[in-house]
Order: sequence, then C-alpha cells, then structure tokens
Amino acid sequence: MEKRPLVSIITPTYNHEKYLADCIDSVLKQSYTEWEMIILNDGSTDRTAEIAAAYQDTDSRIKVVNQENIGIFRLSETYNKGVEMAAGSYIAILEGDDCWAPQKLEMQVAEMQKDPDAVLCWSMARCVNADKSLVYYTAPDLDAFDAGFYSNDPIGSIMNIFLYRNCIPALTILIKKEALLQIGGFKQIFNLPLVDLPTLYELAVAGRFIFIPETLGDWRNYATQVTKTYPAVMTEGFYKMAILFLESHPAAASLTVDVKEIDRYYAGRMVIAFARSGRYKLIRKEYASARKDYVKAISGYGMAEPVWKLRAAVGWVFSLFHLDVEGLAKIMGKRSYTER
Repeated sequence: MEKRPLVSIITPTYNHEKYLADCIDSVLKQSYTEWEMIILNDGSTDRTAEIAAAYQDTDSRIKVVNQENIGIFRLSETYNKGVEMAAGSYIAILEGDDCWAPQKLEMQVAEMQKDPDAVLCWSMARCVNADKSLVYYTAPDLDAFDAGFYSNDPIGSIMNIFLYRNCIPALTILIKKEALLQIGGFKQIFNLPLVDLPTLYELAVAGRFIFIPETLGDWRNYATQVTKTYPAVMTEGFYKMAILFLESHPAAASLTVDVKEIDRYYAGRMVIAFARSGRYKLIRKEYASARKDYVKAISGYGMAEPVWKLRAAVGWVFSLFHLDVEGLAKIMGKRSYTER
C-alpha cells in the first residue's frame, strides 16, 4: 500500500520550460521524502507540459494536471484545485520557476510538528536573476526594525508588516492544511494577480507563524515575468487590502498603524510602481506604454518620492528615443532585470 504523503506541494506553472526541470529537481533532492508534487499547468504554449509529463513518468509522487489557460487573475482557482487534490496535512508552495534548498521540507516539517498550534512556517530565500548567476538580495532582513513580528506572536502582530509589504517569500511557505481550509482556501481579491498576500492576511489572524532564519530557496526575478506587467495594479490592490483590513479590525491591539499613515505610504509606492512598470516595459521595448507609466509617476501623487519622479523623467526620455535603460543602470551600479 502506497504511503500517504505528509506534504502536498502545489506548483502552478505557465510557460516555464526554461525553469521547470530545475524546480522539480529541487524537490526530488529533498532530504525529506514524504511528499507529493501537484503540478498545475495553466495551458502553457511551450514545452512545459512535456517536461512535467516526463517527470511524472519517472516518479509516482509527481502528479500533473493540464488545464486550459485561465491566467493569473484566476490564480486562486488553480491553487485551490491543487488543495482539493492534496492528500497531505501540510501545503507547500513552489511555483514553476522557483526552487528549494535540499533541507527545506525536513527543517520545516520538524518545526511544525514540534508546535501543533502554529498555522504556518516560513524562512528566508534568495532573489536571483533568471539563470541564478546573480543574487540580488536575501529576504527577509534579520536586522529589520520590525523583525520581531516575523513569528506573528501575538497573533495578528505580523499585520504591522503586511499592511506595508509582504516579508514572506512565497516559495518558503508551508501551511497547515486544516488552517487553510478553515479560511476557505487560497484568496485572491482586488484584481491582484497573486494569492500569497491575501491568503497570509487571513492566516495572520488565525494563528502563530514559525520563522526559520535560514535561506531555503531561490526565486527568480526577471522582466518578462507575468507579474512584472502589473506593478501599479498590484500596489493599488495592496493599498485597498490594507484599508479594508484597518476598517474591519479597528480595535486590533497589536497594530501600530493608522489610515493616514497608510495613505501617505502608498502614495509613494504608486510613484515607484509606475516608474518600475515603465522600466520593465522599456526592457520589453514597449516604448509608448512605458511613456504613459512614466507620466503617471511624474505627474501623480503630489510630492511623494521626488527621486523616483526624477528617475521616471529620465526613463521617459529613454523611452522617447528608444534607448537602453539597462545599460544606464549597469553604468550607475544599479540592479539590471534583463533576462539571462
């Protein structure tokens, strides 16, 4: 009789033929072996389905589901399809262009089993370029002023971070399935092309987290990622989520945030989001659309983020003359997002 897995790994993937083998290999190399991997192929048009099928043929723990493309704005449907199939007591997230360190599951399962009241375990991860030849940074920062909230103890205290940003690398998340089902599965609201932060909002008021201060995976960051198309949409969605939470939890004792502070913060974030959106579009040679985003960064949101407004003005000039903004970034010693 086949042994029931303790961990169900949910792997949504779309056109990840360059990265999927690396992703699956990192699971096969896990020192912990009681897992199943549910690969949900969202109608890829490249060799993603073929690569996934080849791995399924060699390891019965790997299960592949091919569906018609429904896209990232219905991503919660794809994730929750995986949850419905999951046999494990824990749900892990690993999208098709990311990968894990070999000890990731072993360390996290051990910590979760020592603390049955915790609803989630997470860790540090490296942000890398497409071929992993360059490490941009490692997150989260262990010395951050708000690092004391990483374990969400008392329950709900990590919202002091989430209202501003998501400190948790999605590929490091291990969730108790029972807790996930109690909140109704993975969440997706306000037209956001992601499920991690809306789901974490719900889990933050459901129980404590376990944070492991070890780097247990890599996530790729490159300009042609689908989410790089929507930085302004995402920032606006995060703002709406923050306001909704504050309005629905007005007496939360562990919060040190008010609505006016959130308003000021997200005005600046919108400037940055439109400036970054313009940069990603320049990389993709979408010059006219890049100029529109740069104009929004320059002209909107009052005097928020003047340095980023200046950057946007430079980007606008580059978009007008079809110049190489990444070349300038390299000269200035800044991070380049050109895919390698």
